[in-house]
Amino acid sequence: MNTTLRTLQFLRHHLQPLRQGAAQWSAAFVTLAALASLWPSAAVAQATAWPKAQPIKLVAVFPPGGSVDQVARILQPALQQQLGQTVVVDNRGGASGSIGTGLVAKAEPDGYTFAVVFDTHAVNPALQPSMPFDTRRDLASVVIIGTSAMVIAAHADSPYKTFADAVAAARTRNGVPYGTIGNGSLGHLAVSLLGRANNLNFQHVPYRGGGPLMNDAVAGHVPVSIGSVFLLKPHMDTGKIRPLAVTTSRRVAALPSVPTVAESGFAGFDAPAWWAVVAPARTPPDVLRQMNEALNAALRQPDVATRLAGQGIEVRGGTAEAARSFIEGQIDTWAKVVKDNDIKAD
Repeated sequence: MNTTLRTLQFLRHHLQPLRQGAAQWSAAFVTLAALASLWPSAAVAQATAWPKAQPIKLVAVFPPGGSVDQVARILQPALQQQLGQTVVVDNRGGASGSIGTGLVAKAEPDGYTFAVVFDTHAVNPALQPSMPFDTRRDLASVVIIGTSAMVIAAHADSPYKTFADAVAAARTRNGVPYGTIGNGSLGHLAVSLLGRANNLNFQHVPYRGGGPLMNDAVAGHVPVSIGSVFLLKPHMDTGKIRPLAVTTSRRVAALPSVPTVAESGFAGFDAPAWWAVVAPARTPPDVLRQMNEALNAALRQPDVATRLAGQGIEVRGGTAEAARSFIEGQIDTWAKVVKDNDIKAD
């Protein structure tokens, strides 16, 4: 009897803490379950609150006055209207757009920082391998704003009356010098691609921007130039330079009589300039979806499309997935051209 009593007392003494511990663990699990049940609600609340918390920053990754700045400022009022929130354009130029893009890549992924980028966005990974961010990994594509042809043009007094004339000269030993806005620009890469694929002797003359290029093109110091419709059209309108071909797969509405490179004997050639909006990676998917919808709605506004057309830009829009696929294709295309032609940044 005494032995049985002692055994019961021993068990009660040693099992009581275990029962208390089990109760504590049970309470902890209940608490964790309750918190877990709140997480989706918190995420939904965050997405629902966007974009009411603060103004949205739209980083234009080139200095004021260029096409990226113009595109950002055309979108700004329409986007404010769609979102019911202030949109601020912040110019952060330098290093072919990689400085501003890098700031956005490292920004808080809360839906309040986006970037307007140019076609150099797809060239920079190959041309600037030491960039402090990964274009594919650290950024999310939101939308392709639009595309534009580049124009291959000759001075009005040049012997090149057609693109065929320039091609014929490029088949000779002397070749054809051509000017671009800079080493590694899309114009440089496009002509390099064309020349290498067709054994044409085009000799690159890089300038430091569109202004210096146009000064020499208009003066006749460089016989052929390549640049965006936005850059070249004013000088074509004055008759100082003559358009020979456009680099997109289709003719341009603003230059309907100018043939494409593709229809001039180089089937499949397509090298468009383009503009897009990107965001920091890990921005909430629902925020990215709402921003994509707002941008598409802005791009459908007639005045926005008209103003972009005035810059030589054809509105594109579409899904974020379509933007991602397009940009990654451009990265792959131009990385190969940079490597094949051993192109280096200035």
